[in-house]
Amino acid sequence: QVQVVESGGGLVQPGGSLELSCAASGFPFSLSIMAWYRQAPGKQRDLVAVITSGLTTNYADSVKGRFTISRDNAKNTVTLQMNSLKPEDTAVYYCKGRYLFSDYWGQGTQVTVSS
Repeated sequence: QVQVVESGGGLVQPGGSLELSCAASGFPFSLSIMAWYRQAPGKQRDLVAVITSGLTTNYADSVKGRFTISRDNAKNTVTLQMNSLKPEDTAVYYCKGRYLFSDYWGQGTQVTVSS
């Protein structure tokens, strides 16, 4: 049974930091591409950051230099460290695993950046 569970969202002031975590099981995590997406109200779901099985990372231009994605294959977890948060970072953040041609999504965690 595949499970992808995000945690760590919440309310933070502009300029603050949050760390999101994603725990995955039921598919070959260490061989999978893992990614974080986000979706703001009324907008499409966009890619935020991705990390391959070989630890190559890529980021959306809007978060480069502020967000860092990492993974722990021993624990089957992927983390998104978010610094210098802005109100426009407010969204539901989703974790996704991709193995071969199958995608595995979590239910999302809300991040709200507001004073």
